[in-house]
Amino acid sequence: MKNRIKVYRAMHDLTQEALANAVGVTRQTILAIEKGKYDPSLELAFKIARYFGASIEEVFLYDEPTEDL
Repeated sequence: MKNRIKVYRAMHDLTQEALANAVGVTRQTILAIEKGKYDPSLELAFKIARYFGASIEEVFLYDEPTEDL
């Protein structure tokens, strides 16, 4: 899942560590989410979005898989 966490962190002058502490995860988790290597739980996605005062759709971009028919 694509996301704009890095953009929102930059807008708020926030480190990965600071965001991780605010939402209760490790810095490595934030890094993995930013790089698209880990999809957060729905609960964590909402926590991150709420922290930035944004909707979940503004922070996380869902790419619907395309199927060959």
